[in-house]
Amino acid sequence: MGIWGQLLAVALLLLSAAADPNDESCLNHLSESLEDPFKNLQNWTKATFANPCQGFTSFLQGATCNNGRIYKLSLSNLSLRGTISPFLSNCTNLQALDLSSNQLTGPIPSDLQYLVNLAVLNLSSNHLSGSIPQQLALCAYLNVIDLHDNQLSGPIPQQLGLLVRLSVFDVSNNKLSGPIPASLGNRSGNLPRFNASSYVGNKGLYGYPLPPMKSKGLSVLAIVGIGLGSGFVSLVLSFTAVCIWLRVTEQKLANDEGKISQLMPDY
Repeated sequence: MGIWGQLLAVALLLLSAAADPNDESCLNHLSESLEDPFKNLQNWTKATFANPCQGFTSFLQGATCNNGRIYKLSLSNLSLRGTISPFLSNCTNLQALDLSSNQLTGPIPSDLQYLVNLAVLNLSSNHLSGSIPQQLALCAYLNVIDLHDNQLSGPIPQQLGLLVRLSVFDVSNNKLSGPIPASLGNRSGNLPRFNASSYVGNKGLYGYPLPPMKSKGLSVLAIVGIGLGSGFVSLVLSFTAVCIWLRVTEQKLANDEGKISQLMPDY
């Protein structure tokens, strides 16, 4: 091998040893936003973040590498606390993110929209709050959105119905409200359909495929009864008013007759 070949080999080796700066920033910020009380992520250090991958080999617990880039993060059931860093969006090659079954709080960052290669998003069984970002619809390759058993509130963004690759969608057991978008609840054509189990456990959520909500209003009989009752009360009040008016009129006439009799001479 000539000198140029040796230099090229050394350059390629150095490139493969250096982390992608975006991945390094992503991992640093994610580590700072998480609390690891049981020290499950012992090798999550700045030194490892500087070189988490070598080809398809990962040196970072919970990370899978592809061609020197982080393409999968699986940190489920590790008793992690803290929040989800918006800087996860720097892991631009990420295709699967699984932070399920932890104790994470706070919102789902809308910055996840920049993970344009993301296919699997599993944030289930945490304590996440706030709304579901409509920007997730920009992750066109999403196959799985699993957000069940959190404290998410507000409506389900209808934009998520634009995700034609979506085959798993679960938002059960949250605090969501409003109608289920038809683009998710009643999908047409060859698009996968999601049954009621994807939506149950949200008291304010309604629409197909959930069963009809029990009416919280008054029954027909109650409404009729109230109508009859109010009509009867009106009738009594009207009758009473007429009686009072007649009584007052009669008294007035009697008084007038008395005055006239006093003015007439005696014969």
